[in-house]
Amino acid sequence: MLLRFRTANVRSLRDEQELSFVVPDGEPSEAARPLELAGSGSLGVLPLIGIFGANASGKSNVLAAMTDMRTAVLNSYARWASYDTIPRRSFALDAKEEGEPSFFEADLVIDGVRWTYGFELGATRVEAEWLHSYPRGHRQVWLDRDASRTEVYEWPGARVKDRLHLARRTRPNALLLSTAGTDNHPQLSPLFHWFRRNLWLINPEDERAERAGFTTRELSGGRARRIKELLRVADLGITGAEVVPEGKDGVAVKLTHRSAAGEVAFDWDQESLGTRSWYALLGPLLLALDEGAVLLVDELDASLHPRFAAEVVRLFHDPDANPKRAQLVFTSHDPSVLTTPSGGRLLEPGQVWLTEKDKDGATDLYPLSAASPGEGEDLMKSYLAGAFGAVPDLMEGQIARRLAATGQERERDRGHGAELS
Repeated sequence: MLLRFRTANVRSLRDEQELSFVVPDGEPSEAARPLELAGSGSLGVLPLIGIFGANASGKSNVLAAMTDMRTAVLNSYARWASYDTIPRRSFALDAKEEGEPSFFEADLVIDGVRWTYGFELGATRVEAEWLHSYPRGHRQVWLDRDASRTEVYEWPGARVKDRLHLARRTRPNALLLSTAGTDNHPQLSPLFHWFRRNLWLINPEDERAERAGFTTRELSGGRARRIKELLRVADLGITGAEVVPEGKDGVAVKLTHRSAAGEVAFDWDQESLGTRSWYALLGPLLLALDEGAVLLVDELDASLHPRFAAEVVRLFHDPDANPKRAQLVFTSHDPSVLTTPSGGRLLEPGQVWLTEKDKDGATDLYPLSAASPGEGEDLMKSYLAGAFGAVPDLMEGQIARRLAATGQERERDRGHGAELS
C-alpha cells in the first residue's frame, strides 16, 4: 500500500508537495482501514483520494509526477543508457529550477513492512538516492547515495547483499534500484516490482483502445462474470457482452442492448463515448482490485456520468469488493462526486485534495481538511462557492461579456479602417 508520495521541481510542482493516504492521529475516519505495520502498531490508511481544482491548476501533474517516479525506477537502467541527459520535466516557469534536481519520495508498505524510497534527478546524473526500512518500527538506512561525495555509495549496517557489484553496474544516470530489479536482486527486487505493479495511469485520451482491448481479452478469462455484471448494473441498457473474431487473429466485442424487439447486438463503433469509456475502464479497474494495486485515473468524470464515478469510489471503499486493499487516486472537475444524492458525503474531507496555482504558476496541493469544514457542511456547495479555494477566479458571465466586448472592439476597428480608406 502507498502511505505518502512527495515531490518537488517536477512539472508545475515547484516546491515540495505531499499527498498522504494516512489519517492523522486522532482524526476520525470511517473510510480508513487499519493497517498493521511490523513493530509499530496500526495506521489508518485511506483507500482512495480525489484531487479537485480549476483547469490548468496542476491536478494531472500530481499523477504525472507519480508515474514519472515509476518510469525512472523501471527504465533508468535499461533505457537511459543512450541518453546524454536524464529525461525529466522540471518546473519550466523559472529558469533557475532547471539547474536544481527533481525530487521524488514514496512511503509504502510491502508485507507489513514500511519502506521509504526516494531519489533526486539532476540534468545528467542521479544526484541522490536513499532507501530506509522499518522492520521493527525503527528506521534502518539501507542505502545512502550522494553524487557529490568522493564515496558516492554508503551502506550503513551492510544490509544489502552484492552491494559493490550493484554499485559498479549502476551508471551515474541510472537508479541503483533499477539495476537491482534488472538483476533480480533477492532483497531489492520486491521494491522494484512494487513500482512495476503499481501507479498505473489511466487518462481519458491515451490508450483507450488498448484498455478496451484488454477488457475484451478479460471477457475470455476469470473476470468475465464481473465485467458483464458491471456493464449491466451501469444502467446503460446493456444485457450482455460477446467476444467475436475480428480479422485474421484478432477479437472484438459486441454489447447486447435491451430493446422493444428484444436484445440487439451493436458493433463497437456504434456504442456511445460514455459506454466505451466505462467499458475500457473495467479491465484495468478489476485488475487493480485483484492485485491490490495503486490505480491513478486522470479525469474520472470525463465521458462518465457522475453516477459511474460514484460507483468507482464505492468499489474501492467496500472491503468486500476490495479485499486486497487496492488504492485509487483520481482527478476530477465534477464536485458532485463529493456528495451522495441524499446529501451525505461520498468522500471525507481528508480524502479530498485541492490544487491551486500561485502567482508564479506553481501548483500548491493541500487537503480539504486543512480548511476545517463543518461536520454537516455540504462540501459540494462550499467548494463551488469558493470556500476552499481551488476554483477558477471567474465571475458569472465574465467570458460572455468579454467575448461581446471583443466583438464590439473589432467592429469599431473595422469602422475606423473604413473611414481612413
